[in-house]
Amino acid sequence: MKPLQRAVRPKSQHGFTLMELLAVIIIIGVLAATIGGRFLGQTEGAKAGAAKAEMGQLVQALDLFKLEIGRHPTAQEGLEALIKNPGGVPNWNGPYFRKDNIKDPWNNDYKYSNPGPNNTPFEVKSLGADGREGGEGPNADILKG
Repeated sequence: MKPLQRAVRPKSQHGFTLMELLAVIIIIGVLAATIGGRFLGQTEGAKAGAAKAEMGQLVQALDLFKLEIGRHPTAQEGLEALIKNPGGVPNWNGPYFRKDNIKDPWNNDYKYSNPGPNNTPFEVKSLGADGREGGEGPNADILKG
């Protein structure tokens, strides 16, 4: 049997050509832009979902506060009353919420009103990605209450 021989390139032909490297870089760039664009859109959707879930936990904490105190926190006491006793509140047995600061996934404070609109006892609101009233898509306000 004859041993297999590898074709040997001259020393000047080792490695990739400039055109091959440019083609690979362009392909990687196109893939990164496509995947990155999809990922950013999903991130905002995930943040909105996280805000809704956390607001559900806030509603439960507000209801537990009412169960023990006999009322929801006033607008002046705000959501901070779920973390620390606002003072002069008998039977306060908190904290009622597991986080030290109550911020939405965009690092903005949740808005709390008592009473809420349309004769509801309260409303908890996240102003969305832009941190402003109103908006659409990821900038839309998220309401609970």
